[in-house]
Amino acid sequence: MKVKMICFDMDGTIADLYSVNGWLEKLRAFDPAPYVEARPMWDMAELTDTLMALQSVGIEIRIITWLSKESNREYDNAVRLAKREWLEGFDFPFDHFHGVAYGSTKADSVRKYLAKDETAILIDDNIGVRAGWHLGETINPQEEDIIAILKDLLNR
Repeated sequence: MKVKMICFDMDGTIADLYSVNGWLEKLRAFDPAPYVEARPMWDMAELTDTLMALQSVGIEIRIITWLSKESNREYDNAVRLAKREWLEGFDFPFDHFHGVAYGSTKADSVRKYLAKDETAILIDDNIGVRAGWHLGETINPQEEDIIAILKDLLNR
């Protein structure tokens, strides 16, 4: 099976949303600032270089991130914008961005883009999301070195 794409969650996976002071209160008040203020969880220069190398061999990089649990159309748009701003601020290379409703099945965002002989790797800190991923392997960024794993993928 060929790996066609790598799918990244953001919050708690590459962006440390939960370390932003008052993050939950701000989100409940429809303030998207924590999504911009979150510090990166990885060496973003090294991660970017690795992802660009993967893209050069034909692997797509996708972001599949939940929007805020506190939601309305206007706030969803603000959250999407804030998350994209965060990614762009770190020159994070991605081919597609999927900002999806909180709690939705992330696999549904990409399933239609995979042929029968292709898989997708999901990098997500949420155990339930990883358990519901049946499109390929999953990586827990809280327990595994995602940069090392992605570099190894280049050598497969």
